[in-house]
Amino acid sequence: MNIDEKANFSKFGKLFQENLCQLILYDRIFADQMREVLNINFLELKYLQTFVKKIFNYKEKYGTHPSDKIMLTVLRTEIENENELVQKQVRDFFARMMKTDVQDAEYIKDVALDFCKKQILKEAILKSVPLLERSSFEDIQALIDNAMKLGLDNDYGYDYIKDFEERFEIQARNPVTTGWSIVDSLCKGGLGRGELGIVIAPTGVGKSMALVHLGAEAIKEEKTVIHYTLELQDTVVACRYDSCITGLGLMEIFSKKDEVYDEIKDLKGKLVIKEYPTKSASTATIHNHLEKLRQRDISVDMVIVDYADLLSSKANISEKRHQLESIYEELRGIGQEFECPIWTASQTNRSGLSEEVITMEKISEAFNKCFVADFIFSLARTADDKITNGGRMYIAKNRNGPDGMVYPIFMDTSNVNIKVLPSTGQSVGEINKGAVKRQQERIKEIYKDNRKKHKET
Repeated sequence: MNIDEKANFSKFGKLFQENLCQLILYDRIFADQMREVLNINFLELKYLQTFVKKIFNYKEKYGTHPSDKIMLTVLRTEIENENELVQKQVRDFFARMMKTDVQDAEYIKDVALDFCKKQILKEAILKSVPLLERSSFEDIQALIDNAMKLGLDNDYGYDYIKDFEERFEIQARNPVTTGWSIVDSLCKGGLGRGELGIVIAPTGVGKSMALVHLGAEAIKEEKTVIHYTLELQDTVVACRYDSCITGLGLMEIFSKKDEVYDEIKDLKGKLVIKEYPTKSASTATIHNHLEKLRQRDISVDMVIVDYADLLSSKANISEKRHQLESIYEELRGIGQEFECPIWTASQTNRSGLSEEVITMEKISEAFNKCFVADFIFSLARTADDKITNGGRMYIAKNRNGPDGMVYPIFMDTSNVNIKVLPSTGQSVGEINKGAVKRQQERIKEIYKDNRKKHKET
């Protein structure tokens, strides 16, 4: 190239250049863009030049992007022509790279592409000067147009041949346990990163407590949980976590403050509770808060939103059901961006109050929000169940395993104690038939009692 030899990434620093090379290896789409516009000499360090050359040479020779395992083999066997110092620097860099993730990847990609494209355009302009003197306007236009096209986003999707290696790499879901072994066995260990889980229940059944249980179990597994509350005060939610983790009743927490602290002080996991007034926060609010946490080097392992129906959408949509659908789509997008599972809850319509098993048909307002979820379970507790600490969980949707099962549960809301018990083998239809039969028997008993009282009078 005829670009100024002094033009390079030196002003951005060594870490920027190392992160850039790491992204070229791990991001095939970005690597294809950079391959069109990157002059290797833009990298001021010889070992980084060698590293990127090997990536591009492999892509040119085999027509596919190298995996990190292939790259390890390449660096062991194909850099003998470099001096010993460069060989050591390349291998040391690769070893460091394997242990760290790139921070601010989008910024690095934007800056690098912008820098390279500007250099390409400068070269095209310099080449246009003699063409201008000859009035070769069409040649000038073609030269500039070609320069402008280089480095554009060329993501046409997953390339069956070029991305061959990618589909044989193990895709880690990094699931976070639900704390219920029965449920974990159904969804391959819990909710995975980028996945959305929804708890469906009528008002007063225990949606919020189920979310606290899920958060508490993650904390016990040394995870960092961000819990957004749009209904309850942050201190009230914190007390529920105290009760769930310690086993003490909610009424005992204040009188046993020292005992609570002694039990939670050594927890390896972290909990951040952020309170927003109802309908004052949107998915954009949550995104911005998570971004601030990330900038403070707080890693996010799980997000809980209690609950999504109380958020406002960042999209300007007037109809409520479309707005709710948009909220759930945006939440799942946040989970994918921050690579963590997101749990939230949704309310059933009124008919769900009397159901012994709640299916997705009972979800209120917008059924379409179920489409974006990866895992959905419902909780049903009749008046009698609340007295006996009973109830039923129905697995309504499960992208990672079977669904449609009903499990009895034990739920003691006095100390946020929720257990999923082995299935009785009954189907939804059988349970509902039994519920109808019991209801008819109650009506008959009431009718008999009323007739008896009438005769006595």
